[in-house]
Amino acid sequence: MAAGHCLCGAVSFETSGTPRFVANCHCENCRRATGAAFSTWVGFTDDQINWTGARATYASSEGVARGFCKECGTPLSYQGAKWDGETHILIGAFDQPEQFTPKADVFAEEALAFCKPPIAS
Repeated sequence: MAAGHCLCGAVSFETSGTPRFVANCHCENCRRATGAAFSTWVGFTDDQINWTGARATYASSEGVARGFCKECGTPLSYQGAKWDGETHILIGAFDQPEQFTPKADVFAEEALAFCKPPIAS
């Protein structure tokens, strides 16, 4: 089990089981939504996550809902029609983010020059 919360603690979560993936996303939408050079997501099925508190959502594009704390504004999650039944949680929201290691880089073609992942050979 892994747990986490937003900056102010108004929204918290607990996950169970093994995540489906851990990956760095370099897309422009994730950069803008988080204010970071890239976002590291930990993906779970919806039934693996128990949320406490009022997580608000923003429809950032068609079929996409980005979750955040309506009190402090901390970005927390991503749900997209492309990955129905999954919720992806930002690694920095976990109490012990070091327990997860990214295994992939997605949308690497959109990565900022100083964040370009190495090309697999």
